[in-house]
Amino acid sequence: MFLACGVTDMRRGMDSLAALVQQSLGADPFDGSLYAFRGRKGRLVKCLWHDGVGLCLLIKRIEQGAFPWPVTPTGKVVLSPAQMSLLLEGLEWRRVQPAWRPTAV
Repeated sequence: MFLACGVTDMRRGMDSLAALVQQSLGADPFDGSLYAFRGRKGRLVKCLWHDGVGLCLLIKRIEQGAFPWPVTPTGKVVLSPAQMSLLLEGLEWRRVQPAWRPTAV
């Protein structure tokens, strides 16, 4: 799962986002990975995913607040499925503290 860092024009459709994955991120949009893009206001996320048959465009809008989004010089960030789940819930995914576990019985 990849985040396209920075701001993306949310008027883009799936073909335009697939071209953005190829040109800006240097990746193959048909490799089965999930590519996420965020708008300027940070309230809308579009995810592009190829399921082996065709491209899927998933959109989520958060009603309050904004999706936490990084800015990096490379232009993309790799996330685990757990981190992506937190991000799509609108929670801070970069500084997650693991649950306390006992060290002895």
